[in-house]
Amino acid sequence: MPLTAEMRRSIDQIRDYLFGGGYPDPVSNAEQLSFLFFFFLLETIDDENRKRAEVLKEPFASIFDGEWTLRSTETSAREGGRLATVLRTAARTIPRSRFRWTVWAREMGGQALVDFVGDQVFPFFAEIGAAGAHDFMRAARLGIHDPTVLTQVVRLVDGLGLADADSDTKGDLFEHVLRQIRQAGELGQFRTPRHIIRRIVEMVDPTIGETIYDPAAGTAGFLVAAYNHIRLRNSSPETIVEIEVDGKPQPRGLGDLLTPEDLDVLRNRTFYGNDVDPKMVRLATMNLRLRGLDKVRILQRNVLTSVLDEASKDELGLPPDGYDLVLANPPFSGRVDKERIVDGVRVGTTSSTELLFLKYLQDSLRDGGRAAVVVPEGVLFGSTSAHLELRRQLVESNQVDAVLSLPGGVFQPYSGVKTSVLFFRKGGITRRVLFLHVDEDGYEFDANHDTPNEDDDLPRVAAAYAQREASLSRWEAREPDADWSEKWWFADAAALRDNSYNLTASRYRPLSSSEAEHQDFLELLDDVIARELELVKVMETLRDMVREYKA
Repeated sequence: MPLTAEMRRSIDQIRDYLFGGGYPDPVSNAEQLSFLFFFFLLETIDDENRKRAEVLKEPFASIFDGEWTLRSTETSAREGGRLATVLRTAARTIPRSRFRWTVWAREMGGQALVDFVGDQVFPFFAEIGAAGAHDFMRAARLGIHDPTVLTQVVRLVDGLGLADADSDTKGDLFEHVLRQIRQAGELGQFRTPRHIIRRIVEMVDPTIGETIYDPAAGTAGFLVAAYNHIRLRNSSPETIVEIEVDGKPQPRGLGDLLTPEDLDVLRNRTFYGNDVDPKMVRLATMNLRLRGLDKVRILQRNVLTSVLDEASKDELGLPPDGYDLVLANPPFSGRVDKERIVDGVRVGTTSSTELLFLKYLQDSLRDGGRAAVVVPEGVLFGSTSAHLELRRQLVESNQVDAVLSLPGGVFQPYSGVKTSVLFFRKGGITRRVLFLHVDEDGYEFDANHDTPNEDDDLPRVAAAYAQREASLSRWEAREPDADWSEKWWFADAAALRDNSYNLTASRYRPLSSSEAEHQDFLELLDDVIARELELVKVMETLRDMVREYKA
C-alpha cells in the first residue's frame, strides 16, 4: 500500500495541531511522533512475530506477556476510562497487555492519558528499546503535556491506518514527518534534500555485501536511500512499482531477487552510523526500524572528539579495517574546541568541522573504499594551510573521481550556502577529475525549494559520471578551440597542482567565447558569496589564534 495523499494530509494535520496547540518546535514534534509511531507499531510487529512462530512451530514470548511494576504510585488517580479504573486500585503491578496501543490509546484520554503515557508507557517501551541494537529511547520523555492536544494527536495517529501498511509505506510516512523539520541544528546540520541524496546514491551504486557508513547520519537519509537502491537493483521487473516522492515519480523495488543470506547481510551487516545529537539518533533509529532495519546501530558519538579502539569496534560489531562506502553530509559551520580534537583528525590548527570531517572520512575508508560527501564550496578553494593540505592529500594520496557542483539554494529553507559533492576512493593517486555542473535540480529555487519543475540537469551529469570512460574519450577527442556545451568536463592532475589543488568546477570550465564575455550572473554571485563566507571563517580563525597568543 503506497503512501496516500490522505495519509500525508493526516500528518500535516497532526503537525498543524501541535503547532496550534503550543508546540512549535518541529524537531521535538517529529521526535514525539516517532515515539507514538513506535508504540503503535510494536504491537503490530509483536502480533506478526507470534503468527510467524506459530507457523514455524517455534517458541514465542510476547513483550506484552506478564506483569509490569508501576513506576509511580501516584499515576492516574483521575477519570479516564476502564484502564484508569485499574490504575486507581492499590495494585503495584498491572498486566503488560495494558501497554498494547489498542488498549490505552483507545480507552484513555485527557489528563489520565498524559499521566499514563508519561509515567508508564515511556518507561515500558524504554525497557523494550534497551534490548535492541541501540537504546534509542534512553532518557526519552513525553513532551506533549496538554491533555487535549495529546488526546487528539493519539487519535489522529490511530487513524493513519499504519496496521495495514507495509514497511515502505511506514517509512515514507515517517519521511513526510521529517520534511516538516525546517530549522538547522546547533552544529549547522540540516536535512539533506532527498532527491539529492537519491541521485548521489544512484551515482555511487552501492551493492550487496558492501559496508555503508554515515558518520553524521542525521535522520538516516543516506542509509535509507542506499537500502532502497540495493533492493531496487535486486528486484524483478514485475515487482518494481512507481511511487510519487516529493512530487516526482520514483521506482521502488521489493528486492525479491535477494537470497535469505543476502537479506541477512543487508539487514544486519551493511549499515552503520553516528550522530552527536541524541534527537537525531532517535529519529534515525526510528526511520530505520520502520523499514525493517531494527538491527542497525546508530551510535550517539562525536567522531571528532572520540576514538573507538579495536576492542570497542569488535564489541559493537563494526568493520575493523574501515568501510567500503561512506556517504555523508557533515556539519558545515561548526567548530570544535581544539583541545578536544582527537589526534587522528587534526589538520594543522583548524577547528572547522567540515575540514576535520573530511580528514576523518578519508581515514574511515578501507583501502579502495569509496566516498561521496557534501561539502561547502569553501572547502574546494580555501587558502588556509588546512585547506591546502587536505586537498593535497585528496589528490596525491587518493583518487578523486568527480566533483558535482550544486546550485546555490539547493538546501533551502535550511541554508543558502553553495555546496558540492566530492566523489573519491581511498588510496592511489588522482590522474584526472570529472567536474559536473548543475544549474537546475528539478525544483523551483524559492524559499522552500520543494516545488517540482521539469528543469533538471542531474540525470545528464549522473549519466556522464556512470559512463566516465566514454565521457573521457569524448572529452579528449574534442576540438580544443570548439565550444563545449556539456555540463561536465575534465581537468588533469597537473592543472590541479598548478591551481593549489583547487577543486571548484568553475575554475576548469571550458567557456565558449560568448560565455567568457558574459558569465552567468547567478553563478558569479554564488562564487562571490562562497568566497566571502570562506573569508569570514579565515578571519575567525585568525582572531582565535590572536586570542590564544594573548592568553
